[in-house]
Amino acid sequence: MADTLTAKIIRNHLVEGDPVVGNEVALRIDQTLTQDATGTMAYLQFEAIGVPRVRTELSVSYVDHNTLQGDFRNADDHRYLQSVANRFGIVFSRPGNGICHQLHIERFARPGRTLIGSDSHTPTAGGMGSLAMGAGGMDVAAAMAGMPFRIKYPAVMGIELTGALPDWVSAKDVILEVLRRIDVKGGVGFVLEYFGPGVDTLSVTDRATITNMGTETGCTTSIFPSDEQTRRFLQAENRADQWVPLSADPGAVYDRTMTIHLSDLVPLAACPHSPGNVRPVSELAGMAVQQVGIGSCTNSSLRDLRTAAEILKGKTIAPTLHVVLNPGSRQVVSHLVKDGHFNALVDAGVRILENACGACIGMGAAPSTGAVSVRTYNRNFEGRSGTRDAQVYLVSPETAAATALTGVFTDPRTLGMPCPRVSIPAQFDVNDNLFIFPVADSEAARVEVLRGPNIAPLPRFAPIGNTLDGPVLLKVEDNITTDHIMPAGAKILPLRSNIPEISKYVFEMVDPEFPARALAAGGGFIVGGDNYGQGSSREHAALAPKYLGVRAVIVKSFARIHLANLVNFGIVPLTFDNPADYDAIAPGDDLELIIGDLREDVALSNRTRGTKALLKHTLSALDAEILKAGGRLPWIKTRL
Repeated sequence: MADTLTAKIIRNHLVEGDPVVGNEVALRIDQTLTQDATGTMAYLQFEAIGVPRVRTELSVSYVDHNTLQGDFRNADDHRYLQSVANRFGIVFSRPGNGICHQLHIERFARPGRTLIGSDSHTPTAGGMGSLAMGAGGMDVAAAMAGMPFRIKYPAVMGIELTGALPDWVSAKDVILEVLRRIDVKGGVGFVLEYFGPGVDTLSVTDRATITNMGTETGCTTSIFPSDEQTRRFLQAENRADQWVPLSADPGAVYDRTMTIHLSDLVPLAACPHSPGNVRPVSELAGMAVQQVGIGSCTNSSLRDLRTAAEILKGKTIAPTLHVVLNPGSRQVVSHLVKDGHFNALVDAGVRILENACGACIGMGAAPSTGAVSVRTYNRNFEGRSGTRDAQVYLVSPETAAATALTGVFTDPRTLGMPCPRVSIPAQFDVNDNLFIFPVADSEAARVEVLRGPNIAPLPRFAPIGNTLDGPVLLKVEDNITTDHIMPAGAKILPLRSNIPEISKYVFEMVDPEFPARALAAGGGFIVGGDNYGQGSSREHAALAPKYLGVRAVIVKSFARIHLANLVNFGIVPLTFDNPADYDAIAPGDDLELIIGDLREDVALSNRTRGTKALLKHTLSALDAEILKAGGRLPWIKTRL
């Protein structure tokens, strides 16, 4: 039978389970990555599991999120991450080296490998032909300990690309077109697999832009074939020996297909406050803009930043706005400096920030009050920029640079200048001196793991009984993101290794009184709408609510990674059998849930209103066992 590329890689890594759509399967994981906002907790969990060294082919710990060192806390976390990496056999990427996804594509991602990372944009490596998935830190810790990664076997959506991109249109517009068609939950349960003659026209970093932002569709991951473009990129990175050709078989049958004619695309923008709210830039032309952001893990490759520099070269940004740029890696900066593009950006008035996530995660460069901010990033959730009422639009580097010149939203096709033609070197400047490789296994036991005072012990959670009761602590609408549940930004990110402290900010943007109310009530339930928990992989959006006593989350539907995180930390994820039952529950209602062994549906009694409802779940027998044990870590410890 003709197989998709996705099916081939899964088959080569299948540990258990039948490869049938919707069935739970367990996959062997070759590589893991973490970043510092999620990594500290992941490594605390790995230490608690108790294995002496990682059991993956490669694990890398990147520092790219918490790089604003306003006090000791982030610096202490970085010191801990470096020491724990050395102790347990993990490669450590020092602060300033670059953004994890750009670096991983450059130096470590390999065709045909499986990769999970404690960051939802880990699918970036799908641009290299890796089966790369975002996951919670607990899942990454388990994979580093040699345990398989469990997912629902995905359907595969084949996205056929034909033609070639016209002038002023780039890879960002391709994924914005996908989002325009299927929105932020149209990819749930699917791998987005790209094929067709148009694929040949896209570089590896173009593809990485597309697979990176594919996350916003809710998909399991996105993937491109490994072909001649892949071979040339790996050769330029001195990794030609790691290339293997990989593609779907001729005649492979997809569960769903769409066709995108690249030549028909126009510059697009995702409007506030959703990556799926996509319109042509031409419809927004003339809108006053106060900030432009260029970079992030989506658009900080050499191609993207050279393009922006060519547009801005010899000019000055508009006096009505400011422009920030965060390069993806030192390798990118090295080339920008060498070829004069760095000076072109600086001379134009661009503020060059650190090689880190920066403004995308709310770490600096927050817009002014009510500002319109045009960014090449991947998320524009309300408040994520650090300014609650900012209006954030997501665009290509071409549109961002054009807008920076004019001061208003600008379709780059109207600039009246030739479209930049940028080239990519046949040989990149490869310098791995800011990667620290761990000591040999024989020396590991002598490495001291260094912990600062802000690194609190892991909370311990008791097994779950057969009945859950308590009040409805909060009721929310559709598309609640992990940014709503557990905000990021410069104020909160330094608390990632301290659950008691960070839990004080749960649902801060939705209801600042939630943490105190949850603790006073001794815990209870959250009720929500569709696509609850979309967005990042941050397990703190499950771990901190669990610390506050949340027993179950009852919604119309869940985002994939957040549902897994709830299971990992002993919060029961349930869905309404009848969506109308959502309307019959109000905040403060006293509920009782008969969950039993979680092998069947759950009966809900609303003791305040005297009503009953049926709740469903998609839990496997193993999920149920993990939940009843109180979460993944206590379950693992009973098995060791």
